Amino acid sequence: MELLKYIILGIIQGITEPLPISSSGHLVLVKNLFNSNMASDVNFEIFVNFGSFLAILFIFRKDIIRLIKNFFNYIFSEKKKEIYKNDFKYCWLIVIGSIPAGIGGLLFKDKIDQFSQNLQLLGIAFLITAVALFLVRNSKGKKEDYDITYKDAIIIGIMQLFALMPGISRSGAVLVGCLLCGLSRNSALKYTFMLYFPVSLASILLGVLDLGEAGNLISLLIPYIVGACAATIVTYFSYQWLSNWVRKGKLWQFSIYCLLLGVFVLFYFR
Repeated sequence: MELLKYIILGIIQGITEPLPISSSGHLVLVKNLFNSNMASDVNFEIFVNFGSFLAILFIFRKDIIRLIKNFFNYIFSEKKKEIYKNDFKYCWLIVIGSIPAGIGGLLFKDKIDQFSQNLQLLGIAFLITAVALFLVRNSKGKKEDYDITYKDAIIIGIMQLFALMPGISRSGAVLVGCLLCGLSRNSALKYTFMLYFPVSLASILLGVLDLGEAGNLISLLIPYIVGACAATIVTYFSYQWLSNWVRKGKLWQFSIYCLLLGVFVLFYFR
């Protein structure tokens, strides 16, 4: 039964990580609905987040390899800089878009942890996500990958900063920022998950530093790994679902879900 619980939590992480419905908010909600300490197990969160990271890395592996390769080709090539210029700029757009969340995470970590214990704030955060997704329901921007400006990156990065609060979806906030800046749906989807990598990798690396202090890590290693494997598999298919819905302009359906969930949380935990 204990192993099954970890698998279920891994599945919840896998479903909610790519979707614009807040994975952190759902884990907090599960913890309080079922009085489960596992949902607040920081070490387990590191494992399942890493599982989701691997799935999304696999999906975007070709883009990541090309961007890294062309970034350094631009720096070290003397004659063909024009060929690599756009990818070099795109890499910097990823860096700039990641800075606000990085700074916010370092400065407000304790406050964020306190917010995650307040279920009324969680319900409000779900409602904010719902409203934001509804506002961009008809967005049909025309900017493609290389049309993104540094100003766009800053605005979108600030949107990602707000998503540090549980209940405000990271992917949802960034998608909304992208669409408000006039990006096409395909480019918005891609840039959203390009910004996912630095923030996610940083949080995983910081978490790994604390793993050695976990006295029960060895005894729970198998459940952790099984939960992470579940998160990896489900994240992959959840992203495919999201990409189809974004391209069809159906983000508003996630808005309805977040609205209902927010209302439920506010009334159930008053």
